[in-house]
Amino acid sequence: MAKLYVVPTPIGNLEDITIRAIKTLESVDIILCEDTRRSKKLLNHIGVKSNLKSHHKFNEHKELEKVVEKIILGNNVALITDAGTPGISDPGFLIIRTCIAKKIKVECLPGPTALIPGIVLSGLPMEKFIFEGFLPLKKGRSSRLKVLSSENRTMIFYESPHRLIKTLKDFQSTFGSERKISVSRELTKIYEETKRGSLKEIIKIFENKKPKGEFVIVVNGRKN
Repeated sequence: MAKLYVVPTPIGNLEDITIRAIKTLESVDIILCEDTRRSKKLLNHIGVKSNLKSHHKFNEHKELEKVVEKIILGNNVALITDAGTPGISDPGFLIIRTCIAKKIKVECLPGPTALIPGIVLSGLPMEKFIFEGFLPLKKGRSSRLKVLSSENRTMIFYESPHRLIKTLKDFQSTFGSERKISVSRELTKIYEETKRGSLKEIIKIFENKKPKGEFVIVVNGRKN
C-alpha cells in the first residue's frame, strides 16, 4: 500500500532542505501544501515538478477523505506546510491521525522547526522544556497563562509581529518584570536576530522598534 510522507520544509533559508526530503518530494504522486504559490517557489528551487494540491486549515476537513482514498488507491502522498514540520502549529494532525486509524503507513522525515533553534539560541535551560505554540487569542488565554505561572520548565511560544508586544505584556503580568526571556525573529533568514534579557528590558526594545517577522519567544521557568 502507498503511504503518507510528512516532509518538513525550511523555515526560511531554502538551503536547509535535506537530500532525503528532495528525493521524497520527487518520488510521490501528490504533494499537499498550505499555499501552492509559496510551495512552487521551494519546488522550483530544488528542481522538483509534482502535482500540488492545496491542503490547509480551511479545507482539511472537507478534503480529508478524498486524500485518504487516493492513498488507499495506490498514490504516495507527501504533506508539507509553508515552513517547518507539518502538525507543529500547522495543519497535519487530522490527516496523520486518520491515516494511522485506517492502517495507512505514515513516514515522518526529520527536519526544520523553529522551536529548536529558538531555545538553543536563548541561552536558557533546555534539558526540560514545554512547547506552547500560539497562545489562545481570547477564550482560554487568561486561564492558560494562570496555569503557566507555576511552570518551572523553560517555555517556548510562537507569535506574530502585530501581537508580540501584547503577548510580552501579558507575560510580564503573569511572570513578573524580571523573568528572563529570549525573543528570536526571522530564524535562518538574512535578518535573523535574537534579543535576550528580562521581560521589562525586551518590552522596551520592541516598543521602540516595530516588530517585524515571525517570532519565537522562550521564557525561563519559575524558580522553586
